[in-house]
Amino acid sequence: MGKVAAKIKVMPNSPEIDLDALQERLESALPEGAKINGTEREEVAFGLVALYATVIVPDGAGGTETVEESFGDVEGVESIGVENVGRI
Repeated sequence: MGKVAAKIKVMPNSPEIDLDALQERLESALPEGAKINGTEREEVAFGLVALYATVIVPDGAGGTETVEESFGDVEGVESIGVENVGRI
C-alpha cells in the first residue's frame, strides 16, 4: 500500500488564535498512521492567517476523510479544506 500527501487548509475561528498552539493540537489529533510533513502560513485578511498542513496518510479506504474529521474537532478550527492530494 502506498501513501498520499494532502495539503489541507485550516482556517482558525479568530485572528487571536495562537497558530503554534493550534498546530500542536492538530498534530495531537491526527489519526494513527498519519503525520504532518510540513506547515505553511498565509495571511488571508484583517489579521486572519490560514494554516496549510501537508499531511502524509496511508493510501487506503477513505483517503483524507479521517484527517479532515479529526482536524474539524480541534478547538479553534473554523473550517477545513483539502487543497491538493497526490500519491507519493
